[in-house]
Amino acid sequence: MTTFVLSMFNANLVSSAGEPVVLGLALAYGGIAQLLAGMWEFRTGNTFGAVAFTSYGAFWISFWALVTFFVKGIPAGDAGHAIGLYLWAWGIFTTYMFVASLRTTGAVALVFALLAVTYVLLAIGASGGHETVTHWGGYIGIATAAAAWYASFAAVVNHTFRRTVLPTVPLADRAAAPTANR
Repeated sequence: MTTFVLSMFNANLVSSAGEPVVLGLALAYGGIAQLLAGMWEFRTGNTFGAVAFTSYGAFWISFWALVTFFVKGIPAGDAGHAIGLYLWAWGIFTTYMFVASLRTTGAVALVFALLAVTYVLLAIGASGGHETVTHWGGYIGIATAAAAWYASFAAVVNHTFRRTVLPTVPLADRAAAPTANR
């Protein structure tokens, strides 16, 4: 949800005057809720889920803090490069999480592939002041949000119905999939 709302602004599909609405989502839903989900995934032994949820929860909390407290302290001439660096770092992290996602499901791997592209486009846009590239990052971010909504919807529905209602395309045999203890 947080990715969808921010991406609507990045794609320039809604007025930038409403951008502060992202901050509440970034802190509460994207940040704290995901951070908690990550901690619960550690308890279940799901290393991939724990690292993903915890890291992206931290991303959204750091995004909230950056926008709320720190962006105004970055000199205007350096802001694009600083934000670009921040986004490049998340793009690198997301790319290696995409590689790890190839042992989960096609639905999850698609989310990570799209998210990596989103970060790269936003990083390029911020680093060079390329507004059109940032808009494309927003469009891919909307696709990322749609893929994430599908993946989470499928996980909830399939678990609730105790059968595959919505396919997620397993990419690894569950018996052969890595666990936290291996």
